[in-house]
Amino acid sequence: MNAGLRVLRAGPGVTLQDAGRWGYLRYGVTPAGPMDALAHEAANLAAGGAAGAVALEISVGGLDVVAEGAEIGVAIVSSGFRIALDGTALSGDCIATIAAGHTMSIRAGAVGAWAYLAPFGRIDAQAELGSLSMHVRSGMGGGGIRAGDLIALAELRPGPSAPQKLAQFGAAREIPIRFVAGPQDDYFDAANVARFLEGPWRISARSDRMAYALEGPRIAHAKGFNIVSDGVAFGAIQIPGDGLPLVQMADRAPTGGYPKIGTVIAADLGRFAQMRPGASLRFVEATVEQAVSAWRAARAQMIGALATPHAGATPSSESLLTQNLVGGVVSARE
Repeated sequence: MNAGLRVLRAGPGVTLQDAGRWGYLRYGVTPAGPMDALAHEAANLAAGGAAGAVALEISVGGLDVVAEGAEIGVAIVSSGFRIALDGTALSGDCIATIAAGHTMSIRAGAVGAWAYLAPFGRIDAQAELGSLSMHVRSGMGGGGIRAGDLIALAELRPGPSAPQKLAQFGAAREIPIRFVAGPQDDYFDAANVARFLEGPWRISARSDRMAYALEGPRIAHAKGFNIVSDGVAFGAIQIPGDGLPLVQMADRAPTGGYPKIGTVIAADLGRFAQMRPGASLRFVEATVEQAVSAWRAARAQMIGALATPHAGATPSSESLLTQNLVGGVVSARE
């Protein structure tokens, strides 16, 4: 029998995601990849795998799986999801081993929109254009995960002998979402920029992996709402003709023709993505230098939170290289 995780139940929006399908943007193919890149990377590193390896991205619809063919170690990083192993509650951020024939349940809790499950091994599936990431709108990367599917695994590594809680990381939820202004912030006068900053904004129920629609004060354009279509980055904040922002997410279009007042910084993209419809937020402007520094600090915090080794796991060489393992230096000279 092939080893893997048999899907008993899967809500909508459960997909396979690796670091993304890079190198094809000039052909109109966006990378897809995880909505919360730091949580995705943390799950992979906690499982002893490569940072950009494929993992399961789980929406608020949840997921139930049973281990087949072998005991299977998993690392789960979530933002408030409820995790249970054979009915016993575990921490929302943990590593655990699912014995053959036993069941793990991952369900939405009070907060959080996305959870990540990384196996102690390699998900064995056919890549498309060099990636297993699913782009939901186009279907590239295969269909979503459904009940009855077997997520085949190879190169299994031993999981922990008992469930272990992972240290949490990340900024407080109530901190404003930071953005860098531009490239078309000149399409908005000072009064409308101030209105954008004042908010408050709410995540609309129309939000998905392509874009998060915001509800709040309408932002007027000083130069019209059409531009020559240009590239769209993850986190780009477009203001279409109705004046209500669209924040472009993992499954965004490669180009767009609405002015972009700014772009959410990388360090805050995961926190923004974890907001559910109805959640309230405000924006605050940051410089490019602050954005770069914040990303480096956020990733260092995540890696630091995972630095304590856990029993039963054999980390990969890549995950070891992300950590400072030097305990001191000596000199051969007197």
